[in-house]
Amino acid sequence: MKSDGPLKHFVLAFLLAVICYAFFYHNIEHRRTRKGPWSVTFTNDANGNASIVINQPRLAITNVQVTFNDQPTGPGFSAATLLFSQPRPVPYPVPLGKCVFIDTTFLPGTVTLELFNHEIELLPRVLVVDHQEHPWLSDTTITLHSVSTNPPAAATHHP
Repeated sequence: MKSDGPLKHFVLAFLLAVICYAFFYHNIEHRRTRKGPWSVTFTNDANGNASIVINQPRLAITNVQVTFNDQPTGPGFSAATLLFSQPRPVPYPVPLGKCVFIDTTFLPGTVTLELFNHEIELLPRVLVVDHQEHPWLSDTTITLHSVSTNPPAAATHHP
């Protein structure tokens, strides 16, 4: 009677572990990225004021505009769209200010921008502007007034 060698058991256990790892890694990575990142377009409105347009199609968030009243973009500015899909050391510059926090563990994650002395926080549940929650309403505009003109910063909603 021939006994099975330990090498056969080790190889079988190793192959089973690799297959299980690959299966679970693929499923976790899919769950982590399936909703996609925040898409933020840095642009200006019809009056030349700086603004951002926020989109996250998987959460049905489209065309949410935050306009910075009395904050022109300046000459030579060109619109740019950023996808916040990869983590980076913070703070780092973005077209109209800087990104001060980003968590992309499970997309779309959390992104906090500091633009013209206003804090804009993108959360899947709610938009937070200067520590005030605003529900996600597609095709709306939030107008922020200059911090030095109207302390504390006032926000106005426009459908």
